[in-house]
Amino acid sequence: MSSSLTISTGDASRLGANVRPDGINFALFSAHASKVTLCLFSADGQTETARLDLPARTGDIWHGFVSGLRPGQLYGYRVDGPFAPHQGHRFNYHKLLIDPYARELFGTIIQHDAIFAYDLSHPDKDLSVDTRDSAPYIPKCVARESITPPAFNKPSTSWENTIIYEAHVKGFTQGNSQVAPDARGKFSGLKSPAVINYLQELGVSAIELLPIQSFFSEPRLIELGLTNYWGYNPFNYFTVHQDYGDADEFKAVVQALHAAGIEVIMDVVYNHTAESDERGPTLSYRGIDNASYYALQENKRFYVNHTGTGNTLNTAHPEVLALTIKSLHYWAEEMGVDGFRFDLASTLARGEDGFDHRSDFLVACENDPILSKCKLIAEPWDIGPGGYVLGQFPKGWRGWNDRFRDSVRSFWRGDAMAHKELAARLLGSADIFDHSDKSAHSSLNFITSHDGFTLNDLVSYQHKHNHANGENNRDGHNHNLSDNMGVEGPSDDVKINNARLQRKKNLLASLLLSQGTPMLLAGDEFGQSQNGNNNSYCQDNDITWLNWDKADAELQTFTRQLIQVRKKFPHFSQAQFLHGETIDESNSASNAIWLSPNGTELQGNAWDDTSLNCLGLVLNLNGMGAVLVILNRGPEQIFKTLTQADWTCQFTTAERNSSGLVAANSVSVFS
Repeated sequence: MSSSLTISTGDASRLGANVRPDGINFALFSAHASKVTLCLFSADGQTETARLDLPARTGDIWHGFVSGLRPGQLYGYRVDGPFAPHQGHRFNYHKLLIDPYARELFGTIIQHDAIFAYDLSHPDKDLSVDTRDSAPYIPKCVARESITPPAFNKPSTSWENTIIYEAHVKGFTQGNSQVAPDARGKFSGLKSPAVINYLQELGVSAIELLPIQSFFSEPRLIELGLTNYWGYNPFNYFTVHQDYGDADEFKAVVQALHAAGIEVIMDVVYNHTAESDERGPTLSYRGIDNASYYALQENKRFYVNHTGTGNTLNTAHPEVLALTIKSLHYWAEEMGVDGFRFDLASTLARGEDGFDHRSDFLVACENDPILSKCKLIAEPWDIGPGGYVLGQFPKGWRGWNDRFRDSVRSFWRGDAMAHKELAARLLGSADIFDHSDKSAHSSLNFITSHDGFTLNDLVSYQHKHNHANGENNRDGHNHNLSDNMGVEGPSDDVKINNARLQRKKNLLASLLLSQGTPMLLAGDEFGQSQNGNNNSYCQDNDITWLNWDKADAELQTFTRQLIQVRKKFPHFSQAQFLHGETIDESNSASNAIWLSPNGTELQGNAWDDTSLNCLGLVLNLNGMGAVLVILNRGPEQIFKTLTQADWTCQFTTAERNSSGLVAANSVSVFS
């Protein structure tokens, strides 16, 4: 190794590699290390050319300045300190570590026993020490010049006009013949004219991308010949997943989508990392300062596992919280992202006694001048004690509403008394969100998401079919509220297929005609199937890639028209919760009235009618008149209001004649 380089004190003002005109300043946090060594590598990443101990420590920040180094320099760290798993310390100087603040990586993680800090063959497992050098199998960090963030012309779509489209970077375009072959499955595919025109014509306002931050497939999956396709297994929070392209390509996607009026929301995973539990690899945080970065049990050999993935990031620690916030700043400012969906968000807001709506993380987001202007969406649960906290995030946050998903599925499946729960969900779930001065947009409504059945499979399978995942069909949800209409899987029966199409239309209509913020799963608008797999996280293949060649054109057209109906009538996207308040004293008009088919208002015991399969909702809006939505899952029904008033059908999922009959299994909108 070269000894010509010298290192001076430098400073601790900025973590990571800070490129300056005369060299590079390096700074790394570690509260428990005894030594931090900077490792420099050749341009091909193959040869370690120098090891330089960081000479200074300011508080818990180790730092040093190396003159003469240029932008593009490859580097990593080796961190020495106590190896004492029962005290929470797992330092191993033989392992090359990724800088948590690296903005670019060269190479990828290679699955090899050397990336583990312990000897996998030793009977003591994680209490043993492995002395092999992991550098050949670890990506190298790239020192990048600081740049002035470009000026992004963000659409800044209001929540009342927001319609989210959840998509996977690769799966969305991999099978799209209208995208150039070399762009399919990549960031560049998302900015192709075919994709942007499609999103515009569909009418969605934002695309929410499954994780794009650098992630690593679990060794168990690699051994099975599978991968972590979804990407919920991150190892660095500032870099993009290299299989999709580089940071500049992602930035170009954001700019192109913004030019088309479409916002970009990132699904982010700050609750755990790919290092997993005590048996996982040592890639970065574990080797830098395990006891600070992770939440540990009383026996500190073991990790708190609120996430179900083996570990839990300790966002209660100031430096870990700072890492999270600075990472979010990077994506919002330098990459131009408009918002974030936080995976297992409950974990990020945990205090000593469980979920804390005034946790340091939530307060930091609320007070931050950048993040407070972003769209913030919580997956409001984890598997830890008290982890289900739907509706408990502060004002300004939106929460994935699984109660909406389940109640709508239950109603259209025909479950008894499901209409009572449905009514609350269609009006924005006030029983959950109407507090703390929140708006009705706080409910993030969805019927399906990446996790679970697609819409097509929801009406085609009674049971999950996850055998391809290698877990003997034990993985994935069992409580799906699905209905196969009489045949499990694909059918040649015209009657069954027509019934399935009708059910899909009714489910989509229930979603897009409800108060709250709707989210549509990519492919649901044209009948995408995953062959009954409701946990496709490890399927990077035809199971998950959207099959554009088999798109149901009728369902596509229907979905576009339905979205236009939502946009035409602001009645469906009101900010205030609707409790039947009078809005016009002259005619006693209420903002929301539920009706039975006989034209009377549904009140009191009338809601307990087990045979109530058809109900109507009148929405009045000052200056905009009224709309009537009728949901009928039962037999063809005379709805007396239609015969007594001058209503015009604006949209229906089925045919309706002129005598006031509402078809069975339909949703209709009148004005």
